[in-house]
Amino acid sequence: MSILIDRIDHFVLTVRDLAASLHFYELVLGAKIVPPPGGRGPTAVAFGRQKINLHVAGKEFEPKATHPTVGAGDFCLITEQPIEELLAHLEECGVTVELGPVPRHGALGPMISVYFRDPDGNLLEVARYG
Repeated sequence: MSILIDRIDHFVLTVRDLAASLHFYELVLGAKIVPPPGGRGPTAVAFGRQKINLHVAGKEFEPKATHPTVGAGDFCLITEQPIEELLAHLEECGVTVELGPVPRHGALGPMISVYFRDPDGNLLEVARYG
């Protein structure tokens, strides 16, 4: 017997400044801020059917990674938006593109990717298939 995984539900980033991270993900990526249930636990940002929990360094929610580290994230988000519009939006938000647009191969095949960093130095890849 094996486990069948459908999708990623959420992952955790350890951040220095919760307010700065929330602002970045809301402004730059259009995320919805999700307050902690009952005022306890992690604050999160959501995109569609998944979310990113944000834990403040030194105040992580249990259980946590063995060595939670600020700026160690490296992940890819998918957009339906044309890459040219993404680039214009990033420029408007003052976000420096580190690499791209460049061809890459994602979980579903060929895509075009743009790389940039959040306030903590996590590497974000935003890509578009087709």
